[in-house]
Amino acid sequence: MEGEKGNKAFAESLGLDYPILSDPTRQAALAYGVVKDDKGFAARRTFYIGKDGKILFIDEAVKAGSHGADVVAKLKELGIAAKK
Repeated sequence: MEGEKGNKAFAESLGLDYPILSDPTRQAALAYGVVKDDKGFAARRTFYIGKDGKILFIDEAVKAGSHGADVVAKLKELGIAAKK
């Protein structure tokens, strides 16, 4: 599945209650300024975006091995309540 339906289904399969993004055309990566080389590869970044659409923080040091815990810690630091 591709596009919005595929992303929504994938997020739901993981039990997520927020949207995720797949960017096969790199349109979002270009818009966010994270394309890092002339081959068009995007740098791994996590954008924390508030409900109002404003960017709260950009993590430019994403480490795959600890990223889940890092995200939880950053959300707590930003004052975003855990889901009950």
